[in-house]
Amino acid sequence: MEAFRLQKKYPEVSKDEMFDLVNRFNAISTNTPGRIDKSAVLQALQNTGESYDNARETLKHVSVDASGKVELEDWVEASVLPTRAGKVTVQGSNANVSHTINEDERSEFTNHINTVIENDPDIGNLFPIPTSTMQLFDECKDGLILCKLINDSVPDTIDTRMTENNNIVIASAKGIGCSVVNIGSSDIAEGREHLILGLIWQIIRRGLLAQVDIKIHPELYRLCEDGETIDDLLRLTPDQILLRWFNYHLKAAGWKRRVNNFSRDVSDGENYTVLLNQLKPDHCSLAPLQTKDVRQRAEQVLQNAEAIGCRKYLTPSSLPLDEQEAKDYGTVEDFDAEGEREARAFTLWLNSLGVEPAVFNLFENLRDGLIILQAFDKISPGSVVWRRVSKPKGGAQAPPPTMLDEEEQEDIGVTPNQSTLSRFKQVENTNYAVELGKQNGMHLVGIQGADIVDGSKTLVLGLVWQLMRLNITKTLMALSKTGKPISDTDMLRWANATAQKGKAGVRPIRSFKDPAITTGLFFLDLLDAMRPGIVDPALVINVSESGDYEDRRQNAKLAISIARKMNALIFLVPEDIVDVRPRLILTFVASLMSISQ
Repeated sequence: MEAFRLQKKYPEVSKDEMFDLVNRFNAISTNTPGRIDKSAVLQALQNTGESYDNARETLKHVSVDASGKVELEDWVEASVLPTRAGKVTVQGSNANVSHTINEDERSEFTNHINTVIENDPDIGNLFPIPTSTMQLFDECKDGLILCKLINDSVPDTIDTRMTENNNIVIASAKGIGCSVVNIGSSDIAEGREHLILGLIWQIIRRGLLAQVDIKIHPELYRLCEDGETIDDLLRLTPDQILLRWFNYHLKAAGWKRRVNNFSRDVSDGENYTVLLNQLKPDHCSLAPLQTKDVRQRAEQVLQNAEAIGCRKYLTPSSLPLDEQEAKDYGTVEDFDAEGEREARAFTLWLNSLGVEPAVFNLFENLRDGLIILQAFDKISPGSVVWRRVSKPKGGAQAPPPTMLDEEEQEDIGVTPNQSTLSRFKQVENTNYAVELGKQNGMHLVGIQGADIVDGSKTLVLGLVWQLMRLNITKTLMALSKTGKPISDTDMLRWANATAQKGKAGVRPIRSFKDPAITTGLFFLDLLDAMRPGIVDPALVINVSESGDYEDRRQNAKLAISIARKMNALIFLVPEDIVDVRPRLILTFVASLMSISQ
C-alpha cells in the first residue's frame, strides 16, 4: 500500500522502481523499525554508486523527525531528489543560500587534522578522515575533533573530560584569540561547512603564529632595523614579522624582489624558490627559476618544500594564480591588510589612553562597549553618564577596575579581558556609545550597537577611527591659539606650508592619498623644516614613486624614527607610509602638528 501511495506522490518513479526503493529501505538494519539513522541512509546511498558528497548534500533537503531519523517517505525523497553537481557548492542555512568551499583548503586542513588525531586515545579510530570528501564536517559535529585541534594549537586550553564539546569549542576558540563571529555551537552540530572551515583555519593559524614569538625565537631580534628597538618589533603583528623574516632572507640571498603580501607576491613561486634555497641550499635548488610554466614551477617549489619537511597546506593548483585570480586575491589582500593595520594602530591608540583592561583584540575587546565609553570619557572628561552603563558583577567603576589579577582570573577559569556581560547589556552599552558619537558630531549612519557586539570589522573600524579623529582634533584645537576646530584641510595646509618654508622646492601633497607620499621624502622634508638639521641627508634615498619598494620603505622608516626622536606619538609602521594608508597618514601628520604647537 505504501508503495502505491508513494508512487502517486512521485510519478517520475515507476512502479517497479518504487517497490525496489521500499525493499532497499526495509533491508537496512535498524533498531527502530520504520525509522533509520541518517548515517545508515548516507551509507546506503553510497552503495548505489552515489558519491559521499552528493549523498550528503541530498540529505540536507530531506525532512527528518525530531530524533533525526529517516522514515520511508524521507528515504524515497532522498533517492529521487536531483543532486547538486560538483563538490564545492553546499547549501546554506536555507534553500536560497549556498556557499563555495575551497577544495584545496578542505583537503589540506583534513590532512593536518589527521596528523593530530592519528594516535589520539579518544578519537584515533576516526583516522584517516578522507581528504577528497566532505566527511570532515560530519566528523566535527560533536566537537571532539575541534577540541583536539585547539589543544594541538594551544596546549592545555581544553580539559577533554568535559562533555559539552561544541559550547567549549566556541568559548575556547575565543579564548585563544580566534574571531568567532556569526558562528555558534549549533552551527558546528549542524555541520555548516563554510563556518567550520573558517574556524578550523583560525585555530590552525593561531597555532602556527604562536611560534612567531621572540620569547620562543630570540634570534628574531635580527629583524630589528636601524633605529628600531625590540619594542618596535613587538608592535608588529605575526604576519608582518613573517613578511620581514621572508624579506630578510631574500635580501641575504641577494635577490632583487621583496614580498609585501602572501598572495600576489608569492603566486609565481620565484620568491619561495629563493627562500627555500637560502634556508637549505643542499636540499632546495634554484632550478624552478628556469621553469617557464608557472604551474610546473609550483610543483617544483613544493617538491623542494617536501625535501625539508615543510610541505603543508599548499597544492600546485593553489600556489599560482591566473590573471583574474591574482586580481581578486589582490583586492582581498589589500582590504584585509588595511583592516589589520588599522586595527593594530587603533589598538595601540586605545591602550595609550590608559583604558582598563588593555585592548589585545580590537574586535573582541570592544564588544561590551566599556572600552569605547572609557575612551569617550578620556577624550571628553565627564561626557559619559556612568550610571547609565552596565558593568560586570563586582561593581566596576569608570573606568572598570580589574577585581582580580590575571593569574587569579586564569586559575578560576575567567579569561582576562573578556566581558562577562549578557548580550542585552552589551547592546545597551554600545547603543549608548553610538549615541555619544552622534552627540559629538561623528557620522555613524548605519552603525548600531549590535554591530559592535557582533564584531563587524568594517563598522567597528569606522567607529574607532572617528573616535580617534575626534581625539586628534580636540588635542590640536586645545594646542592652537585660535581655539577653532582643526579640519583635514587645515592639517594638510600646515604640513605643506611648513615643509615649503624649510625648503622652497618641496612639492606639496594634494591629500593624504597623494601617491607622492609613498617615497617618504615629503615627510623627511617636513621633519627637517620643523627642526633644521635633524635629518641626515646621507641617509635619505632619492627615489621615485615607482622606485624600489625597499628604498621607499627605508625613507619611511627613517621618518618614523626621527618623529619618535622628536617625541611624537606614532602608531603607524613604515609599510603604512609606503602603501599610503590615508587614515594612518593623517595620524602621523597630526602627531607632528601637535608637537609643533
